Amino acid sequence: MKLICSKNLLNDAISMAQKAIATRSTLPILDGLLFEAEGDTLTITGYDLETGIECKIDTDVIIPGKVVLNAKMIGDIVRKLPEEIVNIEVEANFIIKITSGKAQFKIKGIEAEDYPKIPIVEEAEQMQVSQRVLKEMISQTIFAASSDENRPILNGVKVVADNNRLELIAIDGFRLAIRREEFKEELPAMSFIVPAKAMQEVSGILDPTDNPVKIYPSHNHILFDTGSVKLVSRLLQGEYMDYNKVVPNEVMSQVKLRTKDMLNAIDRASLVINVEQRRFPVTVENSDKETLIISSQTDLGEVHEEILIDLEGENIDADYNPKYFLDALRNIPVESIYLEFSGTFGPCLIKPVEGEQFLYLVLPLRR
Repeated sequence: MKLICSKNLLNDAISMAQKAIATRSTLPILDGLLFEAEGDTLTITGYDLETGIECKIDTDVIIPGKVVLNAKMIGDIVRKLPEEIVNIEVEANFIIKITSGKAQFKIKGIEAEDYPKIPIVEEAEQMQVSQRVLKEMISQTIFAASSDENRPILNGVKVVADNNRLELIAIDGFRLAIRREEFKEELPAMSFIVPAKAMQEVSGILDPTDNPVKIYPSHNHILFDTGSVKLVSRLLQGEYMDYNKVVPNEVMSQVKLRTKDMLNAIDRASLVINVEQRRFPVTVENSDKETLIISSQTDLGEVHEEILIDLEGENIDADYNPKYFLDALRNIPVESIYLEFSGTFGPCLIKPVEGEQFLYLVLPLRR
């Protein structure tokens, strides 16, 4: 293999493919990236046996071929090369010569034949959406996915498409996040669960533009294709929690307030709560129909803050893990929201004032 390429393009492709490299692998070859040069394209692939990322860049291929290079080493080398033009050549015994300007490296490569193949996903059923919209939807839900390995099905983000609506859902047993988006065109009906780790990598390959990403689900795997980058992940199999059953149909109190006011007040109240002191909650209560009190009290000190609200219904008095509120509020793009309460021991719902773009649910802490 012998080729000439751009340092910037090469660096970007390596950085992208590295996202699929396992942090702890028992197979040394999985610590590497697969380089394949053919025609006028260099394809760089990373794969941890669950998620694979394949990046293509334009290159001047002099001799086609393929080789596996240690991901960290090749990434560090390319990032620090002195010139924009990079020459890569495979010599005898898989010694890789990398030249840029007056700098030259020789590193040991691995034979590519032993690199595991990324599963092939048939491009039959397809859904196409804006990269920007999907990227936003992922960031606004993924934090609510569970990390409890005893409930592996909740370690994923559920994706549901029907008519012209796309929904992303994440739930961990203590909170729920739902993000909805309406499209002008009709979407094919489909439903699948993507591991949260893979969904985080999907977000990383998406641009904040309205360029499309094509999504191809199969029975066991799913392919996300932006054109220059492909990501393949396994799908989680099993029955997802019926999240509709945890959302109350009737509420006792509804509060309208500014998103930033609630976010900042809970953020300040959490300053006296150490990470190890999760047993200490933030208390949410009202003194009258126009004042909501956010307070906390720990061994380190106490916080009391009042914010303006518009309350309809019964008085509020409940305790919450502040992190669950902060995760949701930081991802809400609208100025004002509704908080809906179902008593001291019922869940709190966070909704937009208009529309159904998102729904967050946070369970209270028992006193």
